[in-house]
Formats: sequence, C-alpha cells, structure tokens
Amino acid sequence: MRISEDRQTYLARVIVDGLYDDDLVDYADDDEAMALRSIKKALADWVKEDKDIDEIVQGKIQSLKRDVPEGSNEWDIMYSKYYEEEMVRRGY
Repeated sequence: MRISEDRQTYLARVIVDGLYDDDLVDYADDDEAMALRSIKKALADWVKEDKDIDEIVQGKIQSLKRDVPEGSNEWDIMYSKYYEEEMVRRGY
C-alpha cells in the first residue's frame, strides 16, 4: 500500500489527537511532539517494509518460467499467496 508522506503526517496527527481526545494519554507539549514523531516513523517504516515485500513478491512472479500477466486472476492469486508467505516469513 502506498501512502504519501503528507498522508502519513495526517494519519499520525489523527492518531495523536484521537489518543488525547479519548483520554487515553495526557500530553505535555514536548510529549505530544515526541509521540507525533514516533508515530510518523512507525508509519514510514511500515510503508517501506510493505514496498520491500511488494518488490519481492513481484520479483517472484516475474521469475516464473511462464508469463503470468499482471492483473489476471492467476496473477492476483499468486500475488496474494506470495505476499502472505513473505509476511509469515517476517513474523507477521
């Protein structure tokens, strides 16, 4: 899943504000900034890992001896299978 940096920032802000609004945390000014940075980093790491997994999965499909057209049912099934395998391999 591709999420732009602006969207990541927006989502981090929504999470920080949601935690505060639901009275799950009470931030001091510095704590709020630190929480925002931490959430933005976690989202950026997740997006990077998802991109890495996507590249690995697409590489596996392209390395097959037969041509599997992207967007076909077979391609979608193989992508899902390989994606799940890679997630399990990484411990998710």
